[in-house]
Amino acid sequence: MFEKILIANRGEIALRVIRAAREMGIKSVAVHSTADSDAMHVRMADESVCIGPPSSSQSYLSIPAIISACEITGAEAIHPGYGFLSENASFVQALEDHDIAFIGPTAEHIRIMGDKITAKDTMKRLGVPCVPGSDGGVPTVEDAKVVAAEIGYPVIIKATAGGGGRGMKVAKTEADLEVAFRTARSESKAAFGNDEVYIEKYLQRPRHIEIQVFGDGKGNAVHLGERDCSLQRRHQKVFEEAPGPVITPELRAQIGKTCAEAVAAINYIGAGTIEFLYEDGEFYFIEMNTRLQVEHPVTEAIFGVDLVREQIRVAAGLPMSFGQDDLTINGHAIEVRINAERLPNFAPCPGRVNVFHAPGGLGVRMDSALYAGYAIPPYYDSLIGKLIVHGRDRPEALARLKRALGELIVDGVDTTVPLFHALLEEPDILNGDYSIHWLEKWLAEAFA
Repeated sequence: MFEKILIANRGEIALRVIRAAREMGIKSVAVHSTADSDAMHVRMADESVCIGPPSSSQSYLSIPAIISACEITGAEAIHPGYGFLSENASFVQALEDHDIAFIGPTAEHIRIMGDKITAKDTMKRLGVPCVPGSDGGVPTVEDAKVVAAEIGYPVIIKATAGGGGRGMKVAKTEADLEVAFRTARSESKAAFGNDEVYIEKYLQRPRHIEIQVFGDGKGNAVHLGERDCSLQRRHQKVFEEAPGPVITPELRAQIGKTCAEAVAAINYIGAGTIEFLYEDGEFYFIEMNTRLQVEHPVTEAIFGVDLVREQIRVAAGLPMSFGQDDLTINGHAIEVRINAERLPNFAPCPGRVNVFHAPGGLGVRMDSALYAGYAIPPYYDSLIGKLIVHGRDRPEALARLKRALGELIVDGVDTTVPLFHALLEEPDILNGDYSIHWLEKWLAEAFA
């Protein structure tokens, strides 16, 4: 087992890893920018190293600075959290070259799944159902028209190197296609330095269902059910729950088995998430995230496992501590993402937190790096906390979420808490009757 690990991240996810390491008797090293000198993850780690100025490109994304921090402190492994370098194959390769363990998948698997066309081809070969679409990149508008005519409108044009909703445009008719195609390419070029796009069938009212998988790198893998992440704004998830309100045990077993067998076949190691659009009883693969997800706590809640602990174990060469038969769903869990943003425009709202009070009680978990007096910096993502609740069933989890939101106090900055108060009054949310388009439509009407 490792004696010391470095966390190449910040905020609540860095705290999450530090806590798991401490329970395992492993020392932790926090890295931070000058803007994060007073951050909670810096205070809680056993050691800390400043790796650069506020800009992410000069600190949290600086591979030489992070490797230097490992060498200075003697850290044997790096946990990347999510975001930043968590899915950067070059980073993983650099760690291998310096004999530093990466707590995550191999550089090869990150490369395969980082390119959406290669990922789709790989999943098709492994028997995972995919959305109808082009067999690869589509170079011209004329080619796009041919593909769209074959699969039928509406279609969605996506950047092959995309993420976070960038480089994605919908064309409802052929008349829309040229503008959508050119816009997607230009956005992709600007955001990712790659203007290659592909085309898929655009589903009318799908849900976003993701399957949590975990492998040991030696041909063994399990699935830990699904999460429903359909409530999204601009392709960013805001509300996640497990198990999914519309997924039957039979469907769960079927798609879970397919996903577990797929990752086992490629000797995948660590945590991964296979994401699908789900409509009318059918699953359509969209991408695989080769890292821990923001919403992993809802899976931990219903299965009673520590995914971060498990990541560290398999990275150190130990076997998984559970098998598929050990995994039984217990109750229902929901997570809401609390951002420092000002409604209705969701404008980032950094600033000093005067008072912070986390909710508590049975079945309530608050993952946050806030504290009274902390100044939220303007340089990073606006996520300031995740509120997770667990109940015996979905109605109890919803009631617990409403109660916990009422207890949460963040004074000094605006947050998205009022959004969740409003959503919990909506019959569609209470009934679990929503798709990936529901929240955008509701927001347009609520703030018209």
